[in-house]
Amino acid sequence: MTKDIYVQARADHVASLASASPLAAVEELVWNALDADARDVRVDLVTNPLGGIDAIRVTDDGTGIDILRADETFGSLGGSWKRADGATTSARHRRLHGRHGRGRFKTFALGSHVEWRTTMRAGGDLLSYVLSGDATEPGVFHVTPADGTGPATGTEVFVTGVHANAEALADASAAVQTLAAKFALYLKAYPDVAVYYCGLPVSPVIVQRRCTDYTVDAGNGQIAKLEVIEWRRRFPGTGRLVFCGRDGFALHDRPAGVRPGWPYSFTAYLVAARFGELAAENALVMDELHPEVRAYLDAARRVLRDHFRARAAEDAEGRIAKWIAEKSYPFAADDTSPERVAFDVGVADMRAHLDSFDSLPVGERTYLFSLLRKSLGG
Repeated sequence: MTKDIYVQARADHVASLASASPLAAVEELVWNALDADARDVRVDLVTNPLGGIDAIRVTDDGTGIDILRADETFGSLGGSWKRADGATTSARHRRLHGRHGRGRFKTFALGSHVEWRTTMRAGGDLLSYVLSGDATEPGVFHVTPADGTGPATGTEVFVTGVHANAEALADASAAVQTLAAKFALYLKAYPDVAVYYCGLPVSPVIVQRRCTDYTVDAGNGQIAKLEVIEWRRRFPGTGRLVFCGRDGFALHDRPAGVRPGWPYSFTAYLVAARFGELAAENALVMDELHPEVRAYLDAARRVLRDHFRARAAEDAEGRIAKWIAEKSYPFAADDTSPERVAFDVGVADMRAHLDSFDSLPVGERTYLFSLLRKSLGG
């Protein structure tokens, strides 16, 4: 079978969908693999001798792209076959992520030429073919038979003509951290799924510092689970409150907006079946303007404030114990004087303005503490 598929949308609209960030495009490719029932998904960068990225490859062991639905899958923007409410994957009955048929176009945010090399099962036989697209022909895809039949079902997405901004993907540790936050609840819901980025496992367990669960009561019987994951490092997109439906699908997110959350790197996941219904009604995007959504936001923020106040007190106790042991801290552990209270406030301000404060040599920290105490009249 050799054919061309034309997207039923304006070329400029298709091109606009390719303006996503490179990591967001990678995220969509991983979701597409998971929606195809993949249990093993691998993202790899093909680099040249100078360290530049020549190509990006995403492979999976899923069911492949159905050639019988290629026109529907690639030719109808906004009409994803996954859009049915409560739809699940065909083999393992996992919740589907895609709904609007836009994810495949985000791939062009990575490079100018994309090939989907896929093997599917048709009846009792395996069928392999290549579906390709180029940025010079937005909205046009070409389907050709593969040179040979693959050994098993699955898809390889191969991107060339890599854009300059995709070089940011070379920071594998940062990419793994961000992807772990995006897929955290999904990977917990489906522990048989494995995602790798440049050989590194995308696992929230590895990159998280701690995880704490709460029950949020928004009133009138509105209950949700709040899962607060604190990360080992700060990364773009941290400090957000994410509304999730069943099985941990992110439906909407916004800044958590809790001042006690500084300086922690965290993501707070608010989980309830109700959020799927609110998302379908376009209510989640209204945020505080929707009474029910506002009730959940207010309740979650109250819990988050209490959580981070407790965490700050816990961390402060540990730091002070360390400073007392190294003899840099000028007060005893049981000192409750107003002078010490004022001193601790000053130390907190120092730490807020000096990122390297906790890693200072003992002598420098002792000197700063002595200056602070003198400035307070001690």
